[in-house]
Amino acid sequence: MTGQQRKVAVIGGGAAGMMAAGYAAELGAAVTLYEKNRVLGRKLRITGKGRCNLTNACDNETFIRHVLRNPRFLYTAIHAFSTADTMSFFENAGLPLKVERGNRVFPVSDQSADVVEALRRYLERGGVRCRYQAVTALAPLTEGGWRVTAGGQDALFDAVIVATGGASYPLTGSTGDGYRFADRLGLGVIPPPPSLVPLVSPDPVCAAMQGLSLRNVGISAFDRDNKKLYEDFGELLFTHFGLSGPTVLSLSAAVGDKLSGGVRVSIDLKPALTPQMLDERLRSDFLKYANRIFANALDDLLPQKMIAPFIARTKIAPDRRVNSLTREERLGIGRLFKDFSITVNGTRPLAEAIVTAGGVDVRELDPRTMRSKRYAGLFFAGEVIDVDAYTGGFNLQIAFATARLAAGAAAREE
Repeated sequence: MTGQQRKVAVIGGGAAGMMAAGYAAELGAAVTLYEKNRVLGRKLRITGKGRCNLTNACDNETFIRHVLRNPRFLYTAIHAFSTADTMSFFENAGLPLKVERGNRVFPVSDQSADVVEALRRYLERGGVRCRYQAVTALAPLTEGGWRVTAGGQDALFDAVIVATGGASYPLTGSTGDGYRFADRLGLGVIPPPPSLVPLVSPDPVCAAMQGLSLRNVGISAFDRDNKKLYEDFGELLFTHFGLSGPTVLSLSAAVGDKLSGGVRVSIDLKPALTPQMLDERLRSDFLKYANRIFANALDDLLPQKMIAPFIARTKIAPDRRVNSLTREERLGIGRLFKDFSITVNGTRPLAEAIVTAGGVDVRELDPRTMRSKRYAGLFFAGEVIDVDAYTGGFNLQIAFATARLAAGAAAREE
């Protein structure tokens, strides 16, 4: 390669790719961004139910504790571009932010498209050239630099940043391209299992309550030896196949390797109440509805769709008069409120995962730069790397932080 201005290619126009391209351009590189879709940030547009939880307002040590795979690899990245830095970046880009429960950070507009637009403007300011074509080949040059083939045409670059995402949500363009590039170059790739994915249950109660969303519930997961594997608080959704929702997605990342043996998910329907407080509430309600049948006495405590499945688990006849319930039966009802259990034994397909685990083996990369240890001028950023975290903005923060490191090194490397 000739000339003083570094020529950098970024493959993938998602969160990591746009951040990397914009930052490399900001540092003076001539940047070409390749995106196989007709629009940038296609997956980013649907994250957080279209609201885009773009980071988490926590300190660096808390952040690292929420990383599931290879947290130590991310120390340099998160210290170089922290969650506070991400928030400052977007607010300086004209995107007001807000912090919600669990320190989740969203745009004030609640529109993920505004996050994409902020990044698009960043590209535009830096003069990034966007080519909406799929990269079909990536090859090192003997004299240094890289050949990128897209749309039947070759282009030469000093450095390449691979930011193609994982293999989840393939309709958004995340089809594992980065894994294939790495594999063809002889780099180690950890097979990508789904992470942050809905869970499958054989329990027919899930289908009976499909579509029902429970908010502010506690969940705990236990293995076959009743060892606690995970606990969380928040929203849960019943589906025709099992369980979904934010708490379940995080749960899936924590227990994925235990599912084949079955994992019991205990749902605390009233986490704000102690067993004693709950029993007082039941006594009060049952006194108020003393002449009703049991099936009509739980309207104040449960959503309508859950009443019949709940009563079935108590083994109390739904047409029993409330004033005939014994103390032992009432206490049993209270225990069920605190431990409504569902067994899960699998995940939905990889294509339905929000994030994939696995990816380019971190042992292949320099954690200070995200550069390949084997190839000069080759960098990786975002989900294509074997790092992933719980829900709550942590995975997008990983994308942004690794992208900044990769771009900084790619734009400056001699």
